[in-house]
Amino acid sequence: MSPLTADFAVIGGGVIGLNLALEAKRRYPSAKVILLEKEKDCGLHASSRNSGVLHAGFYYTADSLKAQFCRDGNRLLREYCAEKKIPVNACGKLVVAKDEQELTGLEELYQRGQINGVPLEKISAQDAEKIEPRVRTFQRALFSPTTASVNPKLVIASLIQDAISEGVDIRTDSPYLARTSDGIRSKKHNFSIGYIINAAGLYADKIALDYGFSKEYRILPFKGVYLYGDPSIEKLRTNIYPVPNLKNPFLGVHFTLTDEGKVKIGPTAIPAFWREHYQGFERFNLQESIEILGREARLFFLNRFGFRKLALQEMQKYFRSKLIGLAESMVKNLDKKHYRIWGKPGIRAQLINIKTDKLEMDFKFEGDENSFHVLNAVSPAFTCSIPFSKYLFDKIEHLIGDNPKGEKVGNY
Repeated sequence: MSPLTADFAVIGGGVIGLNLALEAKRRYPSAKVILLEKEKDCGLHASSRNSGVLHAGFYYTADSLKAQFCRDGNRLLREYCAEKKIPVNACGKLVVAKDEQELTGLEELYQRGQINGVPLEKISAQDAEKIEPRVRTFQRALFSPTTASVNPKLVIASLIQDAISEGVDIRTDSPYLARTSDGIRSKKHNFSIGYIINAAGLYADKIALDYGFSKEYRILPFKGVYLYGDPSIEKLRTNIYPVPNLKNPFLGVHFTLTDEGKVKIGPTAIPAFWREHYQGFERFNLQESIEILGREARLFFLNRFGFRKLALQEMQKYFRSKLIGLAESMVKNLDKKHYRIWGKPGIRAQLINIKTDKLEMDFKFEGDENSFHVLNAVSPAFTCSIPFSKYLFDKIEHLIGDNPKGEKVGNY
C-alpha cells in the first residue's frame, strides 16, 4: 500500500500540538496537515490533567520565553474562552509569606512582574484578608488580579473542533513508531511527509533522537497530584500560593480554585519511575523505568540541584497529612477531615540536560529544514500556548525556506 501524504505532520495532540496544527493550516491554507495522537482522543495527558490555572507571568525572569509569552497568553486564552463561551473563574491569586525571610522572595516576584509588564499589587496582610478573610501571611502579600482558572478539558475539546473545522486531519490511536526515508511510520499507516513537527510531550525527546536532536536532553517525569476539598467546605475567594523556590521550576503546594470554584491542595512534584507512571503499575515500561531510575539515582547521590532533598520531601506528599500540613500555614481554620479526595494524577514532562545534570527552566526546542522538536513545554505552557505556538511556527517557517524539492511547503 502506498503511503499517505501530507505537507505537515504534527506528532502529539496536546494543547501545543493542536495549536501548531492550527497554525500550519492557517498559514498554509492549501496544505495537507495531519495530527497524529497515540491515544484514543487528544489532550488526555498533561494538557487535560493540569491545574487549569491561567498564570499571570510574574514568576519568570525577563530573558525567558516563559516571561515573553505568559502575560499575552493569559490575555489571548481569556479572549478565546470568551469567544467560545468557556467559563473562566477570574479569581486572582494571593502570594503569601510565612516569615520575614520570605519577604525577600515576595519582592523578587514583584520586581519580575514589573519588568515583565504584569499587573501585580503589593498589599499588607490586612488588605490580603479583605480579599480572602482566611488567608495567613507575614506582614505583606502580593495580589495578581489577572490569574484565573479554566477547565482545560473544555479548552482542548474546543481546539479539537477548531482543528477539524479548519481542515486538520486528526488521527487518534496512531502512535509514532519510527522514522522512514520520506516520513514516518505509525500504528496504522506509513506517511510521506513534507515537514514533521514533534510535540509529543513525555516522548518528545525519544522521537527527537530519531532525527538527530535532543542529544543532550532527556525527559525526567514528575508526578503531580491534587487533594480536593469536600463540596460542603467553605469556599476560598482566590488562589493562594506560597513564595516558591525560584531555583527549581515547581511552585510549591498551594490552594487552587477550579473554574467552578472548587478548592484543591497541591500539586506534588514526586519523581516518577517511568514516563506515564500515573498510579500503581499502570502503563509500566521496564526499559523506561531502568533508564529513569538510573538517572534519578545519579541525581540523588550526587545531589544535583538539591534533588535529594526535593525527592525526599516530595515522596512524603503521598501522605494526605503531609500535604495538608504544608497548606495549613497559608489559611486559617483548615479542617483536615474535609480534604479526602485525590484528583487524577498528572505527569510533568520536565527536560533535564544530561551533560550538566540541570533541569531546563525555560521552553526548549530544536529543529532543521526537515523536522522541528518541542522538547520542553512545561508550565505555564498551557497559558502560553497561543502566542508560544505562533512563535514556534515563525521558527519553523525560517527553517523550512524551500523544501528539498525546491517547492514551498503547502504545495506538496
